This record gives sequence, C-alpha cells and structure tokens, in this order.
Amino acid sequence: MKLFKAVTTVLSIALLSAALAPGAKADDWTKTTTITFSGPVEIPGVHLTGWGVLPAGTYVFKILDSQSDRHIVQIFNKDQTAIYATILAIPNYRLKATDKTVMTFRERPAGQPEALRAWFYPGMNWGEEFVYPKAKAIALAKATNTAVLYTPAEIPIEVTEPVKLADAPVVAEMKRAPIMAIKPTGEDVQLAQVVTPPPAQIQIAQAQTRAIAPATPVAIEAENRLPATASTLPLIGLLGLMALGGAFAVRAFARRLP
Repeated sequence: MKLFKAVTTVLSIALLSAALAPGAKADDWTKTTTITFSGPVEIPGVHLTGWGVLPAGTYVFKILDSQSDRHIVQIFNKDQTAIYATILAIPNYRLKATDKTVMTFRERPAGQPEALRAWFYPGMNWGEEFVYPKAKAIALAKATNTAVLYTPAEIPIEVTEPVKLADAPVVAEMKRAPIMAIKPTGEDVQLAQVVTPPPAQIQIAQAQTRAIAPATPVAIEAENRLPATASTLPLIGLLGLMALGGAFAVRAFARRLP
C-alpha cells in the first residue's frame, strides 16, 4: 500500500509539472504580432503588386529570417493566408522595453499615408528598423526632415507571387545588399547616427540563442499551421490516463507480493 501511494504521488507530481511547464512558443522565435492600422500605411520592401500602401485593417507581422544582423520581416493578412510584403530591416536598440508592441512611423503631409519606420516586439530592447529603396528614402527624408535607411541595390519592388522561402533569391539579395542612410539634404550619413545596434552582450546572447534554436523553416505555409485554438490539453489528458494506468499496474503488482 505504501508503495502504491508513493508511486501515485510521484506520477501526480510529474503530471502537474507537465501541466504547468511553459511550452516552447514559435511566436517568440518569429515574433508573430497582430497589428491593426486605423489608416493607410506605406511600407518598404518587396510587396505584391498593388500593396505598396496597406489599407486600414488588421495585419500579422513575422520574422522570416534573423540569422544575422540583417532581419527579414514579412507582413501577412489577418488570417495568415496571404503574404503582402517582405521587408529588409536591421536591429535598432532602445533603452526601455515595453510590454506592448510599438510601431513607429514617419509622419507625412496631410493626405499622404504615414510611412512605416520600425517595429518593437513586447519586452524587447531592440526592434526592426525598416530599409527603403533609395528613391523613396530620399523623398521620405525630405518630407520628414529626418535621415532614412536605404539600400542602393536594385532589388525588385513589386512581385506577382509572394516570397515564401527563406532562401529565395530576393531574400538572399536583401541579406547581402549594402545599407546606408540619407539626410534630407541628399547626403549620405553614417548608420550609427540613425540606428543604435544592440550592446555587445546582447549580440552575444542572440548568437548563442541562434546556435541552439531550431532551424528556421525553409517555407512558410500558413495554411499548414495549427489553429490558434490548439493547446496542450490533449497531451495533459493523455499523460493523466498513462499515470492512472501506471498506478493501477503498480497496485496489482503490489498485491501479488508476499
């Protein structure tokens, strides 16, 4: 009887631990974030034809690739069944993290959509500063009287098919493209005057995280993902049945002992 109680207690503790242990969240790795814009927003990067300006509505932002100092961000529709844009970004550091998502914009004259500048994930001290094509960056710098990141590389702006592969040619081109900043006067300026990279210790921690993190999926297939309602409850129930079965088996074995 004592043996039965001891085993039952151990199994119960194991089951409780499984129920309370936090599961690995893909959202933390891809920084999946749902954003609702109250007005139209202009975006940089490679976008589907006709989607250079996002209408007011709800969108999902994700990191497609963050394996270097170049990050690739993608914008989906609310249901994650369509990819509207693939954007080049670099980390931009802030001193104080917040517990909410922060999106920053470059204000435009009345009647023109605000231009997306940066995206900060909750709890993170660094976010994604977006890079514009040179011609658009020059126009934004003059309109906002601030320096704007740009790439002089000739990366296509519009595509007819969404970018789904982390190793797609356009993504590879983005990751090796030079990044510069331009002032309202049209002169180039050092990146350090526009963005602040994460401190060295944070960069080391990021490198260690990348070393142990699961490989980034080669393709993003939103329709194959588990629905948002999926949970660990079925697994917990299965563990409960296994625990009860094990307890009865031990009890039966104990009864046979002299």
